[in-house]
Amino acid sequence: MSCDLILALDVPTREEAAPLLRQLRGQLRWVKIGLQMFTTYGPSYVREVADQGFAIFLDLKLHDIPKTVATAVESLAPLPIKMLTLHTCGGSEMMRAAVAAQQKTNPQLLLLGVTVLTSMDTVGLNEIGVTGAPVDQVTRLGRLAAASGMRGLVCSPLEVGLLRSQLPPEMQLVTPGIRPASEAGSDDQKRVMTPADAARAGSSYIVVGRPILKAADPAAAARAILAELGRKD
Repeated sequence: MSCDLILALDVPTREEAAPLLRQLRGQLRWVKIGLQMFTTYGPSYVREVADQGFAIFLDLKLHDIPKTVATAVESLAPLPIKMLTLHTCGGSEMMRAAVAAQQKTNPQLLLLGVTVLTSMDTVGLNEIGVTGAPVDQVTRLGRLAAASGMRGLVCSPLEVGLLRSQLPPEMQLVTPGIRPASEAGSDDQKRVMTPADAARAGSSYIVVGRPILKAADPAAAARAILAELGRKD
């Protein structure tokens, strides 16, 4: 199964992002724009990055009542985005409403259900009333998402193998928490894996931020990860 690289553009300003995008243009295809950049600069920034030739993963993690989430999906339809996240813990009714809105307004958009944030471990889940290990909650929510018509999930790479054994083979699995072996230090993500291991486990896409953003040569760092994945973008 092929696996592709997504850059997490987690920087505070468009001025800081601009030179990174210039260096990475032509080196990788995908860029993830998250809440920080979207709330600061809005839809126009999504168009700006897309106009540079990047495919956009908009990571907003929508979570609200079904009608509100469906309306949000519809309102985002004019933007040049190819992936959009929502929280699977919003339940099946919310996910079905989102899928219906996506099919109506943007059939090519891949909705991704967020299962358990990679910053959460067993202690963190227990604090919010979820008993058991993260893998149990990921499996439960993954099955619910598939049954609700979702075609993709965001999960830790540590749960990819299990999900592959229980979900339809066409389910797209997007995995943050990716660190090259040389950089697998401590940070705010607790469930991590190397790019090659994530690909072997069955990830469809891996999401990488700091190992590229903080590299002395971001383009070289991206090429090294793509080479590890066996890709040449």
